[in-house]
Amino acid sequence: MEEKLAELAAKVAELEASTGGAAVTNTMFAETYYYLTIPLMIIIHAGFLAYEMGASRQKNVLASGIKNILAFAFMVPTFYYFGWWVYWGFPTGLTFSAGAVGTSGAAYATEIAAPWVELMGPNISDNSSGVFWAAFTLFAATTASIFSGAVIERIQVAGFVILAIVLGSFAWVVGAAWGWHADGWLVTQWGYHDFGAAGLVHAVAGFFALGVLINLGPRIGKFNADGTANHIPAHNLPFTLTGLMLIIVGFWGFLMACVIVPGEAWSWYPDKFATIYGTPITLSALSFNILMGFAGGIIGAWMVTRDPFWMMSGALAGIIACASGLDIWWPPLAFAIGFVGGGILKPAAAVLERWGIDDAVGAVTVHGTVGLWGVLAVGIFAAGYPALQGDPGVATVSLVGQILGGIVMALLGFVPGYVVSLILKMLGLLRVGEQAEINGLDVTKVPVSAYPEGINMSAPPAE
Repeated sequence: MEEKLAELAAKVAELEASTGGAAVTNTMFAETYYYLTIPLMIIIHAGFLAYEMGASRQKNVLASGIKNILAFAFMVPTFYYFGWWVYWGFPTGLTFSAGAVGTSGAAYATEIAAPWVELMGPNISDNSSGVFWAAFTLFAATTASIFSGAVIERIQVAGFVILAIVLGSFAWVVGAAWGWHADGWLVTQWGYHDFGAAGLVHAVAGFFALGVLINLGPRIGKFNADGTANHIPAHNLPFTLTGLMLIIVGFWGFLMACVIVPGEAWSWYPDKFATIYGTPITLSALSFNILMGFAGGIIGAWMVTRDPFWMMSGALAGIIACASGLDIWWPPLAFAIGFVGGGILKPAAAVLERWGIDDAVGAVTVHGTVGLWGVLAVGIFAAGYPALQGDPGVATVSLVGQILGGIVMALLGFVPGYVVSLILKMLGLLRVGEQAEINGLDVTKVPVSAYPEGINMSAPPAE
């Protein structure tokens, strides 16, 4: 009997040891998973850099690139000092109270996200805070880069940086707290569902850009006296198209970071992936639907425009159109939603142009208009789906909830974009001087020329 008891105790000890090892392995997997999303998302910014510099004229190439890099750099400390706190403090609204899940409110935010607490620095017992913060910081930087392209070739660097901080470390973060958190009031009260952030990243950034563009005004030479628009072509369209493809590559990391891995203290489930709302998801679903939306967007844009720039923008629009419901779409539906997103790009951009808005890269349309379409598509095709993990009493997706959420996201972008840019305009910090714009920002503001020896034209073919 004693031998059997000893044998049993040994087996229990072996089982406990193996279970502990499995837990360590899972924790390291979870940490590595989010760690790898960060360099993937940085590829988005390599893409935006190429996209904007290619879309600029030769005289503004480096100025456009520097502006984008500075937005990324300023986002890191500002999101550390207050942006991360906003996400955890604001979910229930402006009351700063704790929600039902208990991971929200001012007290909770101060406990885990204030810059002076243990969780906001190296801590051998904490494998998640740093990688979660970094992933969200890259989300924030993405919003700033979306806005950046719309205002190239005429905005002041100082004014741009201020606007980027307002957008990336506050405006979109409030949207995320309200609609991308299990305690968010849009989720718990209205069933808002935005898995891939079509509204709370893309629509917020797109409409923020619109608010700024109204005060910034068009580039010199964009519009004629009768209001008709002139086309200002990209100086290097292949570079722009390559940049757009890099953004697509990085978006796999962006959407991968929207998934909650299983088996950790902060996970929704011990055995399956979940969305940020606690509803189940698989990477298989993302693989189907990202590719189908991507293809639908390209084909839709190409069929409507036959334009290489809009075709490649259609790839991005297709994914954004599907983003809110990537976790639940049937792949043929994802293709159709992406197709519509790509198809509406140029017509929507033409409307802005008729209103006298000079959006240099179509950011308002690609991210704002299509982002709203992505939010509404969930209300049309996924009504009744549980918005949260929980018993049957949880809020469910509805068209009304998605419309409300879309309006809230558009206002969260447009209002601060318009108000802050108006203040900067009144202070003389929004737009460069007329002569500097005519001469080119690379020479007058950087001051370095991107092509000091010029760009030689190809020789004509021999007769």
